[in-house]
Amino acid sequence: MDSKDSFAATRWSVVLQGTAGRAAGGADALGELARRFGYPVYAYVRRCGHAPAIAQDITRLFLHETAKQTGCVRPATGQHLRDFLLERLHRFLGADWRAEVEAAGDSGAWAPPADLEVRYQHDVGAGLSPEQAYQRAFALEVIARALQRLQAEAAQTGHLPMFEALREFIARDPPPGMLDGIGQRIKVAPLALLVALKRLRQRLRELTAHELADTVASSSALDAEMAALHTILRGRS
Repeated sequence: MDSKDSFAATRWSVVLQGTAGRAAGGADALGELARRFGYPVYAYVRRCGHAPAIAQDITRLFLHETAKQTGCVRPATGQHLRDFLLERLHRFLGADWRAEVEAAGDSGAWAPPADLEVRYQHDVGAGLSPEQAYQRAFALEVIARALQRLQAEAAQTGHLPMFEALREFIARDPPPGMLDGIGQRIKVAPLALLVALKRLRQRLRELTAHELADTVASSSALDAEMAALHTILRGRS
């Protein structure tokens, strides 16, 4: 996705152009993006010290209020979704949100995944600030969504057993001899596994770029977001 026309069709480009309410299929552009990245919003709120149940309520209301702004918001020129959501979250938490949370109940804008708090506890280090927690959770959510798509592709092509066997080594090199053991277990030659692993890594990079492309408005912005994602995951955010 590197052509001007391709980026013009992304949800974020629709939001930036202020045409979300008019574009075909774009009426819920901002709402869909907000719901997609509920996890980093939750991570930020939790890191601010709110209990899990309260953090879920705050996240639900924030995403509901953000989704209602489709066609009305005017992000800064060149602003990415990642920065836009964080900026709005700062303002939201700085206002009197408590009465609104109590009155809103279940807005239906976002259903928290069952493993939400478990993910938060696993992903967010004790020394991270709320903003760092948000940035890390955003990056991990992009990777998780790309991995889900990669797994679905493997299932569609009949390569799910190989994907499952190699999954933990997509992000790190396997120990010496590990591929031999995996090959014996799933009856695939180690050399074929090595080739498959390289292809999985390349395809994950492509799918990650596709996920991020829906949050930016140009190929140069995508390159910058890919670099930022790698920096965040290396712990230098």
